[in-house]
Amino acid sequence: MTTFTQQIQTVRGRGARTNASGRFESQVREAFDDGWTSEDVEPAQLTTTVSPEKAKVIITHNDSPDVGFSASINPYRGCEHGCIYCYARPAHAYMGLSPGLDFESKLFFKPDAAHLLERELSRPRYVPEVIHIGGNTDPYQPQERRLRVTRQIIEVLSRFNHPFSVISKSGLILRDLDLLAPMAQRNLARVAISITTLDRKLARSMEPRAATPEKRLDAVKRLSDAGVPTVVMFAPAIPGLNDHEMEAVLERAAAAGAVGAGYVALRLPMEIADLFQEWLATDHPDRASRVMSLVRQMRGGKTYDSQWGKRMKGDGPIAALMSRRFATAKTRYGLGEHLPPMDLGAFRTPPKAGDQIDLFG
Repeated sequence: MTTFTQQIQTVRGRGARTNASGRFESQVREAFDDGWTSEDVEPAQLTTTVSPEKAKVIITHNDSPDVGFSASINPYRGCEHGCIYCYARPAHAYMGLSPGLDFESKLFFKPDAAHLLERELSRPRYVPEVIHIGGNTDPYQPQERRLRVTRQIIEVLSRFNHPFSVISKSGLILRDLDLLAPMAQRNLARVAISITTLDRKLARSMEPRAATPEKRLDAVKRLSDAGVPTVVMFAPAIPGLNDHEMEAVLERAAAAGAVGAGYVALRLPMEIADLFQEWLATDHPDRASRVMSLVRQMRGGKTYDSQWGKRMKGDGPIAALMSRRFATAKTRYGLGEHLPPMDLGAFRTPPKAGDQIDLFG
């Protein structure tokens, strides 16, 4: 294995501070400060590239008992939002790329997603189940404005009367209200909006290219006003950094019309642990050691515990306190109601050109 180094340099508008090698690469890059960089140097700019990815199938399945869905669609690999905590970052290593800056600047999209979905839904033995869009990276990240892959997917689901949920932290989701609202009226669509903080400065640091907190709250209001059931996700909850905002976020979400809420404790699997600690050291040095101490107290002394049942919420007294606070806030602000199941019985394969018309159907 060959090792070489790269210099630490601030990159404008990005979350990760370095571009350390993924775990499968034969050459290892390690960032360090050699003392030769002027403190007056301007922050570097990084160009985003977007490449098509050839997919054989579009619906993926998982058997995790703590995810909340088994079928999902991810239109994009990598995410330009650049959220430093993103649990999808390690997947970029499978592409021979870094979970650091590569993850947020070297993106992939699935141009055949809608065609693949239509083909899979049309199979005679297909059994419908709620499909979750965006379980990995944000389906409404900035490139969606131009590529429209997510919209094309929802158009197919609409034609098939197929129920789905979607999660995002982007106001771009409002572009598709013309599809979401009618499907919600038929109990076929739900939305989750991720709101991690109300502090615009912290959001800019932690989620550099995502929508501001106020724009996300506006999305909750406009979706709710249009009749789309909207849940707010306080994720991740980071002890010592944003967890004190938990109640305030839920209060604002309820006022905007949200009908439910959820949270996930900070997860730092694989390369994310080093990336997150680099970010803490540069952006929040005054609280870095405290935050990591609390994280380890929630993870049995480690930076992460991947056990099912523990990986989403953590373990121990701090995790228990966070859980109690969240449950109390949900009840206080009326966000604890259970939503009715979505309508799986409405699913229909639409007729194709040339199909015989059923006069009695």
